Amino acid sequence: MPKFKTHSGTKKRFKLTGAGKVMREQANRRHLFEGKPSTRTRRLAMDVQTSSADVKKVKRLLGK
Repeated sequence: MPKFKTHSGTKKRFKLTGAGKVMREQANRRHLFEGKPSTRTRRLAMDVQTSSADVKKVKRLLGK
């Protein structure tokens, strides 16, 4: 049987925790910070858990 390759775009965007949760970064944290309140940019700095609807697909793309 051939082996599956890990999806390169997915491995850059998601990471798995030790417990098996899929974490991702939040959007709106790249540029144009002058127009955004610092409270918002601090909140967006944290990683969040991926939606349960997408977890199965992300894990398959990561080869897990």
